Amino acid sequence: MERQFTKEIESLRLGDGQVFHGEGILAVTKALLQSGVSYVGGYQGAPVSHLLDVMVQARDYLDDLGVHVEACTSEASAAAMLGASINYPARGAVTWKSVVGTNVAADALSYLASAGVMGGTLIVLGEDYGEGGVIAQERSHAFAMKSLMWLLDPRPNLATIVDLVERGFELSEASNTPVMMELRIRACHLQGSFATKKNISPTVSTRNRLDGPPKEFIYDRLAHPPAIFRQEKLKNDVRLPAARKFIAERKLNEMFEGSESAVGLIVQGGLYNGLMRAMRLLGLADDFGGCRLPIYVLNVVYPLVPEEVVAFSGNKKAVLVLEEGQPEFIEQEIASILRRAEVPGKLHGKDLLQMAGDYHTELMVRGLARFLAQHAPQLDTASGSLWLNSIQNSRAKAAALLGPLPQRPPTFCIGCPERPVFSAMKLVAEDIGRPHVSMDVGCHAFASFEPFSQGNTLLGYGMSLASAAGVTPMSLKRPVAVMGDGGFWHNGLLSGVASNLMNKGDGVLVIMKNGYASATGTQELISTPDEEARAAAVGNSATHSDRTIEDTLSGLGVKWLRTVDNYDVGAMSKTYKEAMTTGEKGLKVIVAEGECQLERQRRLRPVVAKNLSEGKRTVRVKYGVDEDSCTGDHSCIRLSGCPTLTLKDNPDPLRRDPVATVIDGCVGCGLCGENAHAAILCPSFYRAEVVQNPGIVDRIFAEFRSSIQRLFA
Repeated sequence: MERQFTKEIESLRLGDGQVFHGEGILAVTKALLQSGVSYVGGYQGAPVSHLLDVMVQARDYLDDLGVHVEACTSEASAAAMLGASINYPARGAVTWKSVVGTNVAADALSYLASAGVMGGTLIVLGEDYGEGGVIAQERSHAFAMKSLMWLLDPRPNLATIVDLVERGFELSEASNTPVMMELRIRACHLQGSFATKKNISPTVSTRNRLDGPPKEFIYDRLAHPPAIFRQEKLKNDVRLPAARKFIAERKLNEMFEGSESAVGLIVQGGLYNGLMRAMRLLGLADDFGGCRLPIYVLNVVYPLVPEEVVAFSGNKKAVLVLEEGQPEFIEQEIASILRRAEVPGKLHGKDLLQMAGDYHTELMVRGLARFLAQHAPQLDTASGSLWLNSIQNSRAKAAALLGPLPQRPPTFCIGCPERPVFSAMKLVAEDIGRPHVSMDVGCHAFASFEPFSQGNTLLGYGMSLASAAGVTPMSLKRPVAVMGDGGFWHNGLLSGVASNLMNKGDGVLVIMKNGYASATGTQELISTPDEEARAAAVGNSATHSDRTIEDTLSGLGVKWLRTVDNYDVGAMSKTYKEAMTTGEKGLKVIVAEGECQLERQRRLRPVVAKNLSEGKRTVRVKYGVDEDSCTGDHSCIRLSGCPTLTLKDNPDPLRRDPVATVIDGCVGCGLCGENAHAAILCPSFYRAEVVQNPGIVDRIFAEFRSSIQRLFA
């Protein structure tokens, strides 16, 4: 989350014959420029955030090329940008986080696919799927099939990925259809290299502007009746055949020969590297990509090319399809193609592999072993069995040595301004009882884990207040919705606040105003303080200078509105309790204000380092626990959950309970002391100031304190 892209930005300037070294998503960024892209937009989200971050930070260079870059407020606004390519020969690319983003963009995508495009359009999807994912385990494949958009799934190799980006634009233009490209987490962060080409200045750009709309108005490019009826025919009768022809002629899919021609494997491009590792463990592949089984790699998973599928499968006794996720869209389509062509071979897929979840190496080894045992028993796969046994033995030994390991759920960063808000909510719940809490996508969703355990629903980005609407009339206590400022601007303002006001709702909304879309890498928002405000706020929160959220809420008609400093647990508890118990009807909004601690530390570190190098006096606040007065109750930990507030052995030999302690890493946010004061816990916490490059006054006071301490020692 704290990355800067100075080096990566320089790699965007590489020309013909030079070599790019880096990770997958940055290679995509370079490939867009090599393709002559006119405009780029998107909404941040792992694992494709780097694409937009690099583009934004490289604006000066992109301005020289004439490339327009826009950080969009949602995936829907990003998808709508692609409308520029409907009437003009301008190539456009947008990016967002896989299916959750595609859901938001669905309206615009449907109309875009119906109208068709003149300039090539590419949608880069961060396929956040499987055990490493943080979203609903679905795929964007269904959207491609529904709207007849083409879906690329490139083999995880930087040269292949870059080539597919360039061919993707060509495929889009050859078939007048938007193209989607899915990149799994592993592909986005894959390290590698490729030979670069010169960046292309787009023909339509910020430097070569249009002199107006098309001279001839073409009604058929508008996606509304009656034009849409003809467009639907064009999709199937013209665009789909054109796409299949282009895919076949340009050999976008790859076929690798193997000596065991009686059986074969059909695999999504994104799974190829995992498949090759599994085949090597089975003793059927080498370290250089050679494999004894023929493999048909689908770099384009939609549409499939029937002639290629039949050509690969026609002479085989059995074929295994490796397709991650459910339903088995690819397997079903291949089954239909082979049935219609009367290909007699056996087709396997989900029957030998699992229906849902990540296709990791162990799963593929087991599935391939079962497939080969049925249809190629002459092949020796004993090495795979030995490897699987070693995995099981390692797990058994680990379980015997370590026993059951405690769960380690994700939690807030050290000093996160959202932690004290949930501490306050937990304290108030002790007095008034627990309400229904609707959580939202973002850092604040961590409050659903211990020690806060607050959160009953999680239904989408900016959707927390909307998801509480059905609970409100049925609950004796006011439901509470929590959302971040990122979710507020993305969706919460309209679907939540406006809807609640229109329906005269009576709930409580807590907006975490930390100044950034923090969960995706601290990208800026409309309410992010400007550089001048941030520079003037060294040592303090920089969000206090901006009132955009409050002004918007007031303008929309919110009457009960309070802004509270996150770190003041007492004030937060008082305000929250008032919102929950007041007799005033209508929406109650608490704006919990405190700058994202990661961004604050990023801002402070260079300033502190500069001051230290210049010999200037600097003060760092640190909190600690008095071991003599700590009772060992540990209520402070249960109320805070801060990673730097932990336990250590009691120094008193007559006391057994461990005492609380603050370890290195404390950023001095003061939450532990605030909690102790607000909850009337204990007086164990103390505040200390660490002074570096002390002045003469500091030295005099330090000597005076030492003298007093020696006197009473």
